[in-house]
Amino acid sequence: MSRLISRLGVLRWLCLLSVLPLTSLRVQGFTVGAAAVNLVADDAMVIAGGISPGKSAGQEGQLRTVATVLEQDGTRVAIVACDVLMLTRKTLDPVVAEITRRTSIPSANVLINCTHTHHAPSTMRVHDYDLDPVFTARVAEGIVQAVQRADSNRAPSHLQFQLGYEHSVGQNSRQLLDDGQIYWIGPRTNFVRATGPFDPELPVLAFRGDDRRLQALWFNHSTHSIGTRRPGVRSPSIYGLAAQEIEAGQGGVVTFLEGASGSTHNLVFTGDECMTRIQAAVLGTLAQATDRPVNRLAALKRPIKFRVRHFDEAAEELAVTRYCRKYAPGYSEVIAPVFRQMRRELASAQGEERETWVQVVRIGDIAVVGVPAEYFTQLGLDIKNRSPFRHTIIAELANDWIGYLPNLEGHKLGGYQVWTGHHSYAEPGTGERIAELAVELLREVAR
Repeated sequence: MSRLISRLGVLRWLCLLSVLPLTSLRVQGFTVGAAAVNLVADDAMVIAGGISPGKSAGQEGQLRTVATVLEQDGTRVAIVACDVLMLTRKTLDPVVAEITRRTSIPSANVLINCTHTHHAPSTMRVHDYDLDPVFTARVAEGIVQAVQRADSNRAPSHLQFQLGYEHSVGQNSRQLLDDGQIYWIGPRTNFVRATGPFDPELPVLAFRGDDRRLQALWFNHSTHSIGTRRPGVRSPSIYGLAAQEIEAGQGGVVTFLEGASGSTHNLVFTGDECMTRIQAAVLGTLAQATDRPVNRLAALKRPIKFRVRHFDEAAEELAVTRYCRKYAPGYSEVIAPVFRQMRRELASAQGEERETWVQVVRIGDIAVVGVPAEYFTQLGLDIKNRSPFRHTIIAELANDWIGYLPNLEGHKLGGYQVWTGHHSYAEPGTGERIAELAVELLREVAR
C-alpha cells in the first residue's frame, strides 16, 4: 500500500510538472539591498545650475547619494542616484573602480545617475564656475559608502512594477517664438508651438521583502529638477523632496532616476506644487503595482567615441547676443561674456576625439538605459520605441556628463541648449549615435 501511495505521489508530481511554467518552479534567489548617505554642504559653497556662481542660505531636505544593489544567481548590479547637477568621468571613473575594489561588483554593473538638482553645490566645471573640491570629494565617498551599505544589507526580494503617468509637471520648454528663436529665459508671451515632445511616463519599481515590506522604490520622470519649497536654499529639488517624503511614509529607500529631460522644464507650477503632484502620482502608481518575475539580471557598459564640434565664432556670438538683448536685456552684459569665455576655452579642442559611456541594465523584462548627457526627450523616446523590452527607462547624466545632446532637428533650430560652451560642445549627431549604441546593447542583453 505504501508503495502504491508513493507511486501515486510521483505521478501527481509529474502531472504538476507538465502544467506549471518553468519560471514558477525555478528558485530565483533574487536579493536587494538599499542605503542612502547624506551629503554635508554649507552656505559658502557655490551652487551649480545658473550661468553665474550661485549661493544658498540654508537647506531643505537632504542632499544624498542613494544606492540599490540587486543580486540574482551571483550577478550583482548597483544603481546609484546622486543629488547633484551632474558628474564627469574624471570624478566617476575612480569612484567606480573603488566600488569594484571594495565590493567586487564589476565596473560594467555599476550605474551612477545624477538627479540634476539645480540647488546643490557644484561638482563640475560649467559656465562661469568650477567644482567645489570639498563637496565633490564628499559625493565621491558618499557613492562608495552607499553601495557598500546597500550590498551588505541585501535580503530576499520580490519586484513589483507599474507604469504610471504624470502629464502636468513639465513640458517641452524649447518653444518656438514668433521671431523664429527658441525660448530659454524671459517673457512667455509669444510662444508659437513646442518644437519637440514631452514624455509623461512615470515607471515605478518596488522591491519588497518576504514580509512584503518595502525595501527600495525607484521612480523615473523626464523634467528638469528645478524648484524648491523655499527660495534661495540648497535642496534635492522637486523630485528629491518627493522621494524623501514618500520614504518617510512608506519605509524603504526611495530613488529618483532623472529621465531624458534636456528639452523639458516645468514652466507652470511652483516647486511645492510640483513636489505634491509628483508624490501623488508615484503613490497612486505604487498602489497599482503588481508582482513581476526577475528571471534575468544583467548589465552591459560600452565606451563610445565622439568629437568636440567645430563652430563659427561670429555666428555663435550673434546667436547669444541677439537672444539676450531682446529677452534678458538686464543680464545680457553678464551672460554674453560667459559664453564668449567658454568658446575661447573650447576653440583649441575643436575636432578633438573624446570617449564616454553608454550602459544598459536588465531587470527581468525591464531595462534601464544610462546615457551620459542632458539628453533631448525625442532621443529618449526613440530608444524606448526601438527597445526589445516591454518597459525601458532612460536615466540621463549616467556615468559621465558631456553636456546637452540635442537631436539633429534641435541643432538646426538653435537655442541655449545648442549654443557652444562647456554645457554643449559635442558635434551634431552624437545624440543619435548614442541612441544607436543603446538600442544595440538592449538587443544584446535581451538575447
